[in-house]
Amino acid sequence: SAAVVSDHNLDGGWGWAIVAASFMAQLLAYGSPQSVGVLYPEWLHAFQEGKGMTAWVGSLVAGVGLIASPICSACVDNFGARPVTFFSGVMVAGGLMLSAFAPNVPFLMFSYGIVVGLGCGLVYSATLTITCQYFDKRRGLALGIVTTGTSIGAFIYATAQNELIVLFGLDGCLLIIGAIALNLMACAGFMRPLNMPGYYLKQKAALERHTEEQLFVKLPLHDLNITTGSAVTTVEKTPTVKELLITIDVKDLAIQIEKKKKGPLAGVAIAKFIKAKQKAYSEYIHSTCEILQDQVMVAFCIGIFLFSLGAFPPVLFIEDVAQSEGLIEEVSLFPLVSIGAIATGVGKLVLGILVDIKWINCVYLYAFTMFAGGIALLLIPITKTYVGLQILSAVMGFFSGNWSLTSYITTHIVGLDKLSQAHGILMFFGGFGIMLGPPVVGKKLSLSSPF
Repeated sequence: SAAVVSDHNLDGGWGWAIVAASFMAQLLAYGSPQSVGVLYPEWLHAFQEGKGMTAWVGSLVAGVGLIASPICSACVDNFGARPVTFFSGVMVAGGLMLSAFAPNVPFLMFSYGIVVGLGCGLVYSATLTITCQYFDKRRGLALGIVTTGTSIGAFIYATAQNELIVLFGLDGCLLIIGAIALNLMACAGFMRPLNMPGYYLKQKAALERHTEEQLFVKLPLHDLNITTGSAVTTVEKTPTVKELLITIDVKDLAIQIEKKKKGPLAGVAIAKFIKAKQKAYSEYIHSTCEILQDQVMVAFCIGIFLFSLGAFPPVLFIEDVAQSEGLIEEVSLFPLVSIGAIATGVGKLVLGILVDIKWINCVYLYAFTMFAGGIALLLIPITKTYVGLQILSAVMGFFSGNWSLTSYITTHIVGLDKLSQAHGILMFFGGFGIMLGPPVVGKKLSLSSPF
């Protein structure tokens, strides 16, 4: 059953179980996509396509989930974090396993880029939303821990995928990590809702307005069946609507009404349902427009678009460029992707702790991380040693940990009530930057332009 919101529920207790489950969910979902730079040279060799074309795979898996964030956020609002995370496990695992049978790069763009990418987007929205619901004063720390899962996953998967490719080949590697991703379903089991999802809240409003009189006044009580989980029981007394809130199945309810009240009642119920849906969609669009009218939010969206456009391509290409420039003959035991990933994890945790300090302005802190990350990117073209690239990978990774601040800053700008919707819009802009960057850079690399 859903918990009741109170201060006692926040910043502790089951919230730490939510943090642990969300951490593991992000690790399992993002482990392979975040270390796609290791798979990129293998795909180049296997399919003999251009670097720009092959780069679309990594670009899509990182960008599609973010671009679809408004849809993912709407799914979380309506159905809750638990079912969304469960379904995402099917998508991520299925996409990875399907990629093992890819005959060409366009197929990979669908299976790995779109299917896995959408699954990751669902996980990201679900884990951040439920974490913000369970934490208030320690929200920055909690989000820092949760989002560190992507970085730890990238560090582990980068090395693991190298070893799995050596032992089982590229196809075997994808099958194994796909099977591991099925554990996302287990993570979903821990995500007990603190607030009832919008899907059930809408049922509550509808039941309180219309159903009580129709069912308990006009219909014989002894004929009413109520679905409770998997069992069906017969009502012996008149229960309240609140007692039936979670247990009445809407489809079964419609069937009962149809059986008992054939005639105008069914048409009226359908009309009211359609009207309620139209009103909900209208309110959602109006709320989105209000968010986009906030100048601070618009500036935040533009900033994350530009940062994503420039910061993501080096993550995908840096290992391939190091090999192409002769700085290293083959991928090392700890690839540059792994170094960047573990540094990102440290950055997320440190920045998450810093943002909880009262005298630190979260917006200024985020702006500084973007500036420092940009300086590190400018130094890559003039770095001629592998050690230098390792250092820059660590620096870029640390400041890329500013992704852990996005939910915190979004909450600061629009409030907790609009977090899911506003964060979805923000990730939409970030996703476009991530998706556009690698193909453009990859095309230039294919034309032998300097990195």
